[in-house]
This record gives sequence, C-alpha cells and structure tokens, in this order.
Amino acid sequence: MTRTVDDVNVGSLLRGWRKLRGVTQLELALRADSSARHISFIETGRSTPSRSMVLHLAEQLAVPVRDRNALLMAAGYAPSYPETSLTAPAMTTLRAGLDQLLTAYEPFPALVMDGMYDVVSANKGVLMLLDGVAAHLLEPPLNAMRLTLHPRGLAPRIRNLGEWRAHLLERMDRQATLRSSDALRGLYEEVAAYPAPPGSTRTGPDGQGPAAHPYALPLRIEAGGRVLSFISTATTFNTPMDVTVSELAVETFLPADQETAAALRALG
Repeated sequence: MTRTVDDVNVGSLLRGWRKLRGVTQLELALRADSSARHISFIETGRSTPSRSMVLHLAEQLAVPVRDRNALLMAAGYAPSYPETSLTAPAMTTLRAGLDQLLTAYEPFPALVMDGMYDVVSANKGVLMLLDGVAAHLLEPPLNAMRLTLHPRGLAPRIRNLGEWRAHLLERMDRQATLRSSDALRGLYEEVAAYPAPPGSTRTGPDGQGPAAHPYALPLRIEAGGRVLSFISTATTFNTPMDVTVSELAVETFLPADQETAAALRALG
C-alpha cells in the first residue's frame, strides 16, 4: 500500500489525498454534496465516515482503486475491490480479448503494461524492435521504461531520444504523483539516472535541429536498417472494478507516415 502520510487513520489518509490533489475542505465538500464541517470532522477523527462516504470521497479525489481499498480498511471496512491475477481463470475472457486486440494490430507494435510499466503481453510488432537489446533487459518481468531508456536498450537507436526521454519521464513523474506510489517513484529515479548515449540530443531527421510535429510527438527509432516513426496512444479500462484491471494500459504505436507503415508490412 502506498500513501503520503505516516499513519493509517482514514481521516489522515483522506487529508493526504485531498492535499495531494490541491483541494480545500470546502471544495471537496461541494463536490461530495457535504459540508466543510463534516469533512473537517472526518479528517480529524471526530466523525467516522460510512463505507459509502469513504468511496464517495475517494471518487471525488480520484484516488486509485488500490488505494481506495486502503482507505476502506483504515476506516474498519472490508476492501471493496479484488486484486485478481491475470493468470486466474476469472481473467480468461479478458486475456483472450487483449491478445485478440494485440494480434489484430499487427504488424504495428502494441503491448499491455501494468501499473509499474511491466509488460504483461506484446505482439510481434514489438518484437521486431528489440533486436540488439541486452539480454538482461529482456528477462521477465520486462519493464517498458527500462527497456526504452537504458543505454543498452532501445535508447541508442532512438533518433529523437532527448524529446522522447523527456516525454516518458514527465509521464512517469505525473503517474507517480497521481498514484502516490513510492515504487513508481523509485522506478522514475532509476531510469532518470541512466546516462544518455552520444547523439541523444538529436531531434531532427538527421540531427539537424528540432523535428516538425504536426499533431503529436513521434517516436523515431532505427529498426531493420531504416528509421521508423510512430505516434503512441495509451488506453485504460473504464470504471474498473478490480485492482489489477485498473492498473492495466494498452499502448499502441501508430505509424506516423506512409513510409513507416510500408516498412512494417514488409518486415512483418
């Protein structure tokens, strides 16, 4: 369990999340159709919130599903959300759907990651990009951030590494803050400390100044003897009711130009 306060009192935990979100007691009360006085009483322990109130406040503060369970337990209630392994029989339909999605996206790269950016599934399009990556980075659990930014990973082949690295680090920093996750913060600090390989400041097609991005920042990476250009998207589940599912993200890489699309079809 991750949190920003040093105890497990539900009032203190809620106060920690409220402050993390930059919300006043009055603002939270208005969102929750309550009163600032009642919110104050909950935070100071003078009032014990009901189970439904804990969940309602957690929703208003965008508390991650995993931490909603922590709030419930701190208030003396049973967790509301299960945490089911992806290998469990109950996840069979979900796994099959994700595999079908990844396969249908080929030859373009697509993968599924958990909340720590560990890859739980990937298609053949991803495998085409891994040539030359150090063996230890491909050992399970394969971590997408280590794989991308490590100097023995994909980093030396990323033509616009300066821009792409900044994008990934900003994304990780934001997620670590939103989730109040010490583990994710530790991963961020690890990959942010990786030395940048020579040429990492190149951003244009041949390292000659900034690249033009008409609609989104591309990933420009050397593979199969040519430079491929991708636009990435991340998809999560709507209203997840399981901790595991709430932390899954499907990352897809759409060809940013016709040359990349044709090259991937040829390589595939």
